[in-house]
Amino acid sequence: MATPIRGQCLCGAVRYRVVGRIDHSIVYFCSHCRQAQGGLGAWNSPLDAALFQLDDGADALAEYRHTAGKARVFCRHCGTPLYSYRDDLPGVLRLRLGSVTDGPLPAPQECFYSAQKPPFLTHEN
Repeated sequence: MATPIRGQCLCGAVRYRVVGRIDHSIVYFCSHCRQAQGGLGAWNSPLDAALFQLDDGADALAEYRHTAGKARVFCRHCGTPLYSYRDDLPGVLRLRLGSVTDGPLPAPQECFYSAQKPPFLTHEN
């Protein structure tokens, strides 16, 4: 049996699990991703939305739409980014892998917007 993948926001109001494996992950260095994550970039995995199960905290979820057709979903209490989705890709969400607390995660296989990577990061993914 596969190790379950579980995650949550920082305050614990939102808890989720992924039913299945996460096989693919991507690092993004675009300026919007860096700002939305408050960090060096974003580490995401595109998932079939049916694999994502919210265990607790639906009432704590909020959305922000900076880019037309794309929603970033986060905890309204602590601000933890949890996933995003695009209107033109129904059934797909991009899980923010920094919110995963248990379970195996793959190393990034792709890196996008490398030209916007902070200059002190010298290795390629």
